Amino acid sequence: MEITRLLEIMAKLRDPDGGCPWDLEQDFATIAPYTIEEAYEVDDAIRREDWNDLRDELGDLLLQVVYHAQMAREAERFEFADVVASICEKLVRRHPHVFGDATVASAAAQVDAWEVAKREERSARGETGALDGVPISLPALLRARKLQSRAARAGAPAGDAESAASEVDAQLKALREAAAPDAAAPTSAVGALLFAAVALARHLGTEPEDALRDATARFESEWREREKS
Repeated sequence: MEITRLLEIMAKLRDPDGGCPWDLEQDFATIAPYTIEEAYEVDDAIRREDWNDLRDELGDLLLQVVYHAQMAREAERFEFADVVASICEKLVRRHPHVFGDATVASAAAQVDAWEVAKREERSARGETGALDGVPISLPALLRARKLQSRAARAGAPAGDAESAASEVDAQLKALREAAAPDAAAPTSAVGALLFAAVALARHLGTEPEDALRDATARFESEWREREKS
């Protein structure tokens, strides 16, 4: 199998006897940024609908999984096979309507079932708080969105788009009051405004990360056209 060949190549790269000096110097912390970067490159290929590039980028992302698994194997923590077994078990556990006798009426009902399953998994890991387990390394807009959604499911005041828009206005007013003319705006005031904007996007059914990406793309396109003129 090709996956076996990939595992063997990775093991050879990390072999102290004749392996690659650069690969031998790496550890989990130094490889993690590459893992994140490769995930974004997969996303980019999908957005561009470049399927040949997607094939290659998925390979790069798979390499990251194999890389981490090899380092874990060297430290006698777990094997690549354990990674595969773990995700297989999770998929079966989270889809009792496919692999068991449960019934799910719709995709929305499945999302609710997933949330219940994930809460049970977090509880088993000792994560009892509603906001536990949201990675701090997520992009700031995405993390804010996840934290707000978790809090809402845990009973935070629901609000609506109108109240969220009012909060944006209030935070913008606070920012104007906090920042003197020609002075840098306080980080906390800017952050509060962005956090309020994330809440507004959530109530409007828009992913803030996607919304900002689209706005950035429009800015880039308009600027490039300006440079041509």
